Amino acid sequence: MADFMENPTDLRRASRRTFLSRSSAAVAGAALGSAVARTAHAAGDETIKVALVGCGSRGTGAASQALKTKGPMKLWAMADLFEDRLEASLANLTKGQQADYDREAHGGFAGKIDVPPERRFVGFEAYKQAIDSGVDLVILTATQHFRPEHYQYAVRQGKHVFMEKPLAVDVPGVRRVLAANEEAKKKNLKVVAGFMSRHDPRYQETIKRLHDGAVGRIGLMRCYWNTGFLRDTPPRAADEAEMVYQLRHPYHFLWLSGDYFVDALIHAIDTCLWAKGVHPVAAQGQGGRQFRLENQSGDGFDHHFVEYTFEDESKMFAQTRQISGCWNCGSKYVHGEKGIAWIDRGQIEAAEKWRFQGSVGNPYQIEHDVLIDAIRNDKPHNETEYAAISTMTAILGRMATYSGQMITWDDAMKSTVSLAPEVYALDAAPPVVADANGQYPVAMPGVTKVL
Repeated sequence: MADFMENPTDLRRASRRTFLSRSSAAVAGAALGSAVARTAHAAGDETIKVALVGCGSRGTGAASQALKTKGPMKLWAMADLFEDRLEASLANLTKGQQADYDREAHGGFAGKIDVPPERRFVGFEAYKQAIDSGVDLVILTATQHFRPEHYQYAVRQGKHVFMEKPLAVDVPGVRRVLAANEEAKKKNLKVVAGFMSRHDPRYQETIKRLHDGAVGRIGLMRCYWNTGFLRDTPPRAADEAEMVYQLRHPYHFLWLSGDYFVDALIHAIDTCLWAKGVHPVAAQGQGGRQFRLENQSGDGFDHHFVEYTFEDESKMFAQTRQISGCWNCGSKYVHGEKGIAWIDRGQIEAAEKWRFQGSVGNPYQIEHDVLIDAIRNDKPHNETEYAAISTMTAILGRMATYSGQMITWDDAMKSTVSLAPEVYALDAAPPVVADANGQYPVAMPGVTKVL
């Protein structure tokens, strides 16, 4: 097994292999000849048992989409840090409400849910109990800080996986995911990584045309996720432990979310890397915090701008901002020597103009349809490598904005900086704590060290 933990440059080689085919078919990376993984579902007439690990809105939506796929499905176990969140998710799925990212109210899955109290697991070790409960597929939608550990364990136990993006919040986490994935490929496990745009027909056709030369050599890409302030977080109650508070509001804390740049802009970054076909070799950028309500500040930036450089000297500009009253944008553009492509619109302006006219559907649903079909029919499918590369690219950008330095890919991949707490317990100290005024320390470009 290739040891990405010991040889960071293997990720660069992996990215070049992954992108060689330059098509959506490149996600099929599992070992064809392996007989390790279970293939009992090939006939399509057996129930696939599912464990949901992480019962927030995204996890509830992902479970809903999994249960909507063809063939018999059963939600068998659930795990979360907090019992109230687990029970709310279970009630939503049982009674029928519109779940996050699920465009249609599902009407309830009571007939597809068998999660008695003894298969509802709570706490930091709950993921192991759910994975070990006799399931075939694991949905990993807990806060991304925990993704490497959860994926590693699911692979070790021989489970197929749906996991949300990003795959990690720091470089050691990326290396851990890639190392686990070498085992996943040997076991012929099917893995979908939550970049739903890869399953959007509009994106697929646009990227295909770019790979076929519609705009010629790509010299510049631009991607944006500029919005108003997104989430309102109440102040911490006097009797609420700091660790509990942060775990219940992970979006605002670097160690849990990776910062907004990694958490949200990663979709746009992934799309641009898909179009380009390789990862960047360096990044530099700017960022900071200008607007945060005092009682919901956390320790992340509210704006970032990153300039990535590729080996051929082409560039990618990545911009994100969460400040109300400003210009909003959520688009991705590719500029080539022959024209420009507006990817999310499915439009190319070149000598031959083109606009996507087909049906899009719900890519959040399609990615689950693809996964379940691969499991039932033993089709090779593993999206982890490109998802890890996109995650690493986003982390590289954050490292650049936090430090104010030019950071190379190779130097970043050597980083041993971990964002993990010393102890995982609800009464333990998290990696960052507020001062006497309730304010959290924030990275200072020119001062903060990221390597």
